[in-house]
Amino acid sequence: MLTGGIFTGIAELVQTLQRRHTAVYLVSGGFRPIINPIAKILHIPQENVYANTILHDEDGDYVGFDTSEFTSRSGGKPAAIRAIKAQHNYSPLVMIGDGATDLEARQEGGADLFIGYGGVVQRPSVAAGADWYIYKIQQLLDALGN
Repeated sequence: MLTGGIFTGIAELVQTLQRRHTAVYLVSGGFRPIINPIAKILHIPQENVYANTILHDEDGDYVGFDTSEFTSRSGGKPAAIRAIKAQHNYSPLVMIGDGATDLEARQEGGADLFIGYGGVVQRPSVAAGADWYIYKIQQLLDALGN
């Protein structure tokens, strides 16, 4: 199911969207040292990555994380989506995710459509709240005519 740490079909989906001149973003509650290499593999520009920054002191010791990052706080994913929409005027804006914080992006002013993904872990609340729920990325590729 995993190829180089990326779920099967994700790279093809991102490439398909980018060929169609559709901007792709990563909005994650994870930390940039983990998320940035994934973005690089997927050819997603760093300015399209919203994740958390770990802060260190001059000795390299952990001192916390950057609280100015959208995803460093509760409600951060919908806030990031609203900022992306405001900056770029995307319509529609579609969010794909597998967790409750991803589903939150569907809040007022956020994502216009939420596609829930149950290919790794199936969460009934995400499935119930999703506009469309999929179990394989291939379902999205098929819908896009790929």
